Amino acid sequence: MKKALVLLGAMAFAGTAATQAAAQSFSEAEGAVLRWLDTLTGRTGDLELSRGQAANNGRLTIQLDSCRYMADNPAAEAEAHLTILDSSREQPVFSGWMLASAPALSAMEHPRYDVWVLRCIVPGYKPPEVTDVPEENDEATDEGAGE
Repeated sequence: MKKALVLLGAMAFAGTAATQAAAQSFSEAEGAVLRWLDTLTGRTGDLELSRGQAANNGRLTIQLDSCRYMADNPAAEAEAHLTILDSSREQPVFSGWMLASAPALSAMEHPRYDVWVLRCIVPGYKPPEVTDVPEENDEATDEGAGE
């Protein structure tokens, strides 16, 4: 019986240690890059916010409360805590964590606007640049059509 209790205690300690180790793998960022979309006009843009900073976009006020990233791989995941207000409503339209890798998991429900997290701002880390994809050459499919 004592062996079972000791084993159970050791397993509980190991589980707690693993949870703490997993929690320690995330670091707090200085800020975040967010993207917004106005679905009515089709306009979109990026916002770079520092922790605690807010920005206005149309009727929305978007405040970054926190941004965390995986310490060993900043490109792997970003999670930001946002508070988003709409000037036409009393209560926030969103207050919670958004994940960059799964924006639909915790999305803002708004009839006009969409906001999502792109990445955390990490000192010394430069995200990979997105290169333009060359358009396909339609001339190749038209060869021999006039023969």
